[in-house]
Amino acid sequence: MVDVFLDNKYIGTVDNPNDFLKRVKEKRIGDKILDSINLVYNSKLDEIYIETSKGRLRRPLIRVEDGKSLLNSEHIDKLTQGAISWDDLLKEGVIEYLDALEEEESLIALKEQDLTSKHTHLEISPVVILGLTTSLIPYSNFGSSSRLIRGSKIQKQSVGLYATNFLIRMDTDVSVLHNPERPIVKSFMHDVLEYDKHPAGQNVTIALMSFEGYNMEDSIILNKGSVQRGLARSTYFRPYEAEELRYSGGLTDEIHIPDKEVKGYKSEKDYKHLEKDGIVYAGAKVKEDDVVIGRTSPPRFLGEMEEFSIAASTRRESSTTVKEGEGGVVDMVVITENEEGNKVVQIRLRDQRIPEIGDKFASRHGQKGVVGMVIDAENMPFSASGITPDIIFSPHSIPGRMTISHLIEVVAGKVGSLAGRYIDGTTFDVEKESDLRNELLSLGFRENGTEVFYNGMSGEKFKARIFVGNMYYLRLKHMVANKLHARASGRIQLLTRQPIEGRARGGGLRVGEMEKDCFVAHGASLLLKERFDSDKTIIYVCEKCGMLAVNDTFKDIKQCLKCGSNVEITAVELSYAFKLLMDELKSLCIYPKLILKSKY
Repeated sequence: MVDVFLDNKYIGTVDNPNDFLKRVKEKRIGDKILDSINLVYNSKLDEIYIETSKGRLRRPLIRVEDGKSLLNSEHIDKLTQGAISWDDLLKEGVIEYLDALEEEESLIALKEQDLTSKHTHLEISPVVILGLTTSLIPYSNFGSSSRLIRGSKIQKQSVGLYATNFLIRMDTDVSVLHNPERPIVKSFMHDVLEYDKHPAGQNVTIALMSFEGYNMEDSIILNKGSVQRGLARSTYFRPYEAEELRYSGGLTDEIHIPDKEVKGYKSEKDYKHLEKDGIVYAGAKVKEDDVVIGRTSPPRFLGEMEEFSIAASTRRESSTTVKEGEGGVVDMVVITENEEGNKVVQIRLRDQRIPEIGDKFASRHGQKGVVGMVIDAENMPFSASGITPDIIFSPHSIPGRMTISHLIEVVAGKVGSLAGRYIDGTTFDVEKESDLRNELLSLGFRENGTEVFYNGMSGEKFKARIFVGNMYYLRLKHMVANKLHARASGRIQLLTRQPIEGRARGGGLRVGEMEKDCFVAHGASLLLKERFDSDKTIIYVCEKCGMLAVNDTFKDIKQCLKCGSNVEITAVELSYAFKLLMDELKSLCIYPKLILKSKY
């Protein structure tokens, strides 16, 4: 007897498990209720599992019987004519949905020619093993799986046309590419997704070579001429908001230009962009710390007695200012109300982003890198036919990662550009590399994609031929302007007296073990004295008992709380975090005794 489990709950037994499985699978064909179940027989444990739970992933596969696919040419003809639909194939049992459980006991063929008598199912198309964004990568059957995963993630981070109504939206942290292009080398999924309506990259001329060491370690080199002509230029949008909040006692915030009597008034030049209503005008060029929405709030803590005093009735400044490291042009101003009926002002800043050193770029094959240098157009290497590349890519990024798809796209893009057509790079169904090579030869170029190049600075001919062509490159949202971060002394935490964390809050930069080694290697070890003094504090220690003592300079009293006043007290410089640790040890009734020794 074989135990049967429905959604991991025991429901009974059956005599013949294989016969039971066969009968259930036959009955579920075209049955609306049984259609959603999947079942499997585990011969090792002698148990049958039936799965009906909601939310599990199921995918369609073509059924195979006696090594032959149940989907024949007659079905395909009827489908193309519109005589039958997908649902008819399900009712006939030509296609069925499998989940992870039933797939465990199935043998699925990738292509029809691979079918044997042992196979139970056939993939509708080999491409369906890939996800939506992964299937956008051309020639992906020539790349490794780990790079494909990276390639699909990179496409999600690319700057393009994220929404066609971006001009009337208030989205946080978004960018729009100025001249997005459709790719020359594309897959069938580009047509299915209507990628032309929201492209997110540009076709560039790319050369694979090392150049002056500026494209080491995945860096890329950009042609300054291309950048000046608008390559990968984008606009960054950032919204700011202020609301007139209501407080208890009938007090409210007020959006206007703050008076000079207001507590925390900045300076007149900080409010120079505001109009009479206290809101910045559209088209104003603003920098960090400029006020974009003027606002005052009532005093924070109002007691009963203070209501009548003059000092307490002064309002405080609570304007919205441009964040540190940001700026741009005021793109849009919206004045509206929220659900509570409070006045809300929203402002959107735009900032043109021109590619610079540190900006991140990537191809669709997981080959990501930052700009290492922007070279003047006249210093760039050029081909015998006078072509100057837009991007110089390091050839050392290819062997270890084995992204052959990246190389094939360069050749395919070159053929497409010269022949004036789009190249189909759909996975498992690509235009053959040999055909592309022959076409490139017929177009008057070397079939291997290499060309004779000359040094732009000396005019000398390079000894090696350089692999050059066209490919689709993506600009990613990770821009150095959003990540640049430095600070002097500033805000500290109340508890540990160490600098606060995070770029947004103007926090400190942590110097770790390895950073310390870099300072020492640079011969700047004295800098560490300053770096590690972030919470330096001077405390007084009693030399008799080793506990913390009191040094009151105002009253000129030196005493130890344990030993009294006639003891030797010494000032010691140490980290406040250590002083905090000693206080916590004292609270645990542990005696942290400091034994002092002379430095000299």
